[in-house]
Amino acid sequence: MEIQRAGARPSEKGPEDWFTGTVRIDPLFVAPEPARVHGASVTFEPGARTAWHTHPLGQTLLVTSGCGWAQREGGLVEEMRPGDVVWFAPGEKHWHGATSTTSVTHVAIQERLNGKTVEWMEPVSDSHYDRG
Repeated sequence: MEIQRAGARPSEKGPEDWFTGTVRIDPLFVAPEPARVHGASVTFEPGARTAWHTHPLGQTLLVTSGCGWAQREGGLVEEMRPGDVVWFAPGEKHWHGATSTTSVTHVAIQERLNGKTVEWMEPVSDSHYDRG
């Protein structure tokens, strides 16, 4: 058994290459090999969002506070609220983040495949985001 104490890992600013706006990432866990899962709590300020991206083994979001948006390529922008669980299938191109007026926090859980958990792509344009 291993206990990782709250606050043992410092918060990080979401890198500008992967996020638009103000994003804080609080690492929660990285399971040791042979497990592949890891997770983080991610907070998006109003207007902040991820770039388009995929996950080789999918991703689960557990929304804990606020109100946000999520969209898979070709789909509608969907609202996410506390208690919602969002699943993106392996390889499904998507983005997620805050609405234009409210922040959102979610726990993001994904698995590594060949050392990678995510494939980052182009930013979500302001004009595309504003249609949400």
